[in-house]
Amino acid sequence: MKRVLIIEDDKSISDLERDYLEINKYQVEVAFDGDTGSKMALEEDFDLILLDLMLPFKDGFEVCREIRAKKETPILMVTAKKEDIDKIRGLGLGADDYIVKPFSPSELVARVGAHIARYERLTATGNAKHADHVIAIGDLKIYPEQMRVTVKGKEVKLANKEFELLRFLAENPNIVFSKDTLFDRIWGMDSLGDASTVTVHINRIREKIEEDSSNPRYIETVWGAGYRFRV
Repeated sequence: MKRVLIIEDDKSISDLERDYLEINKYQVEVAFDGDTGSKMALEEDFDLILLDLMLPFKDGFEVCREIRAKKETPILMVTAKKEDIDKIRGLGLGADDYIVKPFSPSELVARVGAHIARYERLTATGNAKHADHVIAIGDLKIYPEQMRVTVKGKEVKLANKEFELLRFLAENPNIVFSKDTLFDRIWGMDSLGDASTVTVHINRIREKIEEDSSNPRYIETVWGAGYRFRV
């Protein structure tokens, strides 16, 4: 049974989320404030965290930051705010996706299942014959099956979507992909979001792997067209 942690201060909403997830065979725990939710997320093992934005004691942004500093558990942010800046800020802190209230329970269940499945694919070690597969360009090494990245031999921590985006670009070098194409490939055509999410993630990846993020060596911006991984 997959375990989901709901961090939501509105009991009526958390009850609805819990009921639909449990009907679909998920084991669910609920925290009603940011402090409790962050502690549970860090001390216990969950397959996904459903994180509300507006919480008592500690907001969803801070909770997301604390979790992502130590764990790669998929985080699906829940927000009633429609301003893009809030959504982008949440994703920039390491959230994998967001969903805007009000949402249909069936959509919630589908999104939870999709993110858990994607994370499991990324973290699977695979067959032994693939264990040594490495994408190496300059000082950068990407280990797809291990979901690891190193720069000059030092491991770099990437959030799930950051790793997926970097791996996709690196596996398709010197090809220009538009932001819309990258969003569809990495987040899926059914994700509720927009291509600006790609820009946020590209910038975060550059900060982690580039010696000079303002003059990138690996991920190149092709103005008016998109991005490409330069080899």
